[in-house]
Amino acid sequence: MKGLVYGGPGKRSWTDVPDARIEGPRDAVIRVDAVTICGTDLHILGGDVPEVEPGRVLGHEAVGTVVETGSAVAGLATGDRVLASCISACGICRFCREGAYGQCRGGGGWILGHLVDGVQSQYARIPFADLSTYKLPEQVSDESAVLLADILPTSYEVGVLNGKVRPGDTVVVVGAGPIGLAAIVTARLYSPAHIVVVDKAESRLQAAKMFGADTTVQVGAGDPLAAVRALTGGLGADVVMEAVGTPQTFELCTTLVRPGGHVANIGVHGKPATLHLEDLWIRNVTITTGLVDTYSTPKLLDMLVAGQLDLGHMVTHRFGLDEFDEAYDVFADPTRTGALKVVLTR
Repeated sequence: MKGLVYGGPGKRSWTDVPDARIEGPRDAVIRVDAVTICGTDLHILGGDVPEVEPGRVLGHEAVGTVVETGSAVAGLATGDRVLASCISACGICRFCREGAYGQCRGGGGWILGHLVDGVQSQYARIPFADLSTYKLPEQVSDESAVLLADILPTSYEVGVLNGKVRPGDTVVVVGAGPIGLAAIVTARLYSPAHIVVVDKAESRLQAAKMFGADTTVQVGAGDPLAAVRALTGGLGADVVMEAVGTPQTFELCTTLVRPGGHVANIGVHGKPATLHLEDLWIRNVTITTGLVDTYSTPKLLDMLVAGQLDLGHMVTHRFGLDEFDEAYDVFADPTRTGALKVVLTR
């Protein structure tokens, strides 16, 4: 079979790889029907995730059809159409028992496309398949479902819930890529008074407005701090979400938050960021970080079925499964291409 293989920083190839196969009794093998590329994959290619070894098949977001199950997999059968979660869960360790599946110590957590081969391939092995896949209703399309593998639960759990968004809040999202846009969609569920989005690309700010932002600020053309203070009587935002993963954007977030407010870091960081405790210690600011646990995926799936999540504009580019090179080029250059999410289908 073929897969998208990481060859070291800056190197990738769609090439022959060993066939996916059952390696343990709780594994399943799926035929990959729809798959997408994540900003984290770009961080890997940029050398920001050194745990990923050359030769690894990338990818952790897919919808597929079960073709084989291990002897201990319950609740799945050949032919089932499933969402493969970005997080694998053993279900037994302390963290899994607490619902913190991203911190699994039993061989799970974020392993797909990271510590084991991922899903940017024709077929994929899914460890702990009974707890790490979700059967999909017929009315949910592959294209919509694949957005629930990572970006929706990540933005919802690590941004909105960790940030404790409440009705009437002023919420700032720094970064209007797919994660930032998903943060807008899920923050709106809590009726904030204002959603402000900061980005350097005008095309992404226009997308942010389409997803529900009422104020946008283009870096270099506007002053984010002045815009936020104007909306809040000089106080600052109740919740600021970092959705990029650079030192500059994290430090910007800490300037935009009000005393007693919350900075929720969602972005993947590959370099150190300065924490200005000399300014923050006296302001009662809470800063949270997090890897998604995906405990919210069933609820998000229910909301998708009920029509409460509008994801129709999230996918901007579509490719065949053998067009990964072009898809990566498009996704990695959003200023030129206008790409949000790209989806590759069989």
